[in-house]
Amino acid sequence: MAEQHAEPAAQPGTTDPGTTPPPLPTRPDHVPWLAVAAFVVLAFGLGWLVCLPLWLDRGLANPLAKVLLIVLMFTPGLSAILVIRFVQKPQPTPILAYLGMWPLRPVRRTIWLAVIGLFGSVFIAVASALLAAALGVVKLDLVGFSGFAEIIKKQLAATGVSSTLPAPILVLVIAQLAAIPVGALINSVFAFGEELGWRGWLLPSLRPLGTWPALILTGAIWGLWHSPIILLGYNFRQPNLLGVLYMVLGCTFYGVFVGWLRLRSASVWPSAIAHGAFNASAGIAVLLMAAGSPGSPVDYLPLGWPGWIVCAVVAVVLVLTGQFRKQPSLGPASIGGTTPQSS
Repeated sequence: MAEQHAEPAAQPGTTDPGTTPPPLPTRPDHVPWLAVAAFVVLAFGLGWLVCLPLWLDRGLANPLAKVLLIVLMFTPGLSAILVIRFVQKPQPTPILAYLGMWPLRPVRRTIWLAVIGLFGSVFIAVASALLAAALGVVKLDLVGFSGFAEIIKKQLAATGVSSTLPAPILVLVIAQLAAIPVGALINSVFAFGEELGWRGWLLPSLRPLGTWPALILTGAIWGLWHSPIILLGYNFRQPNLLGVLYMVLGCTFYGVFVGWLRLRSASVWPSAIAHGAFNASAGIAVLLMAAGSPGSPVDYLPLGWPGWIVCAVVAVVLVLTGQFRKQPSLGPASIGGTTPQSS
């Protein structure tokens, strides 16, 4: 991909007449492999360290599991900050622009892409469930929502409370769906810890390889980083290498969409909101499935194979509409405007 950077206007008294200073480097001309290696080692090492209590005591049933999973999400961002501070040479300048945190340029584009990220992630989750049903892998109950009703009754019974539903099941389903945007924004706070590392630092650092190699490699590393919890049965109930493979594929396919948001906006915020929405809507299939419906999580989750297909279709649409050719410059020259790059 050939990168084009508009040059900033010369400041009076700082340069000779007729010359313009080069833009500050916020994207490397080549992959900083030493920094990338250090980032991967740190992110994976910190991830395993945070999950160590789960491995030593009761796995995901550990009382601290929920807290540790939240802490885990911040390890990629912390790793990126440490690498920039102590490893990456020359240090990117300005750092906030390199990470896609600031400035927002322009604000309208960032907001619209954040909205696309939010609803696009919800669409992927819904479409994955509908595709699984269309292919006969799972059964949906869009009238009585019997599967969701059964789950609520079991949860009430486990607490010793009457198993009678507190409200009509349709009301409960609508409440769950209405809570997704709020849940997406709350989850975005935690997802930001991941996105600061994966899309904020790693994706731009790998960008000299080309758009697609950078997207695929970032997604694969992201998926593999989840190994400490996947091997405990998280997400797919497959505590083995097959579960890790599912996660790598899921993150690679979904990573194309969330990575496009980062490249298209030159900001990490749309990616963080999309990631938060993806986490908030991942259980939509559970709301829609019929009681006793067959199928394992890989058959209906958006990170499972139906999601891989949906994300592949989304990627094809983005390619056909030329979206990957519209990547704003990350240099200071593009602050307040868009500097397109051509492939």
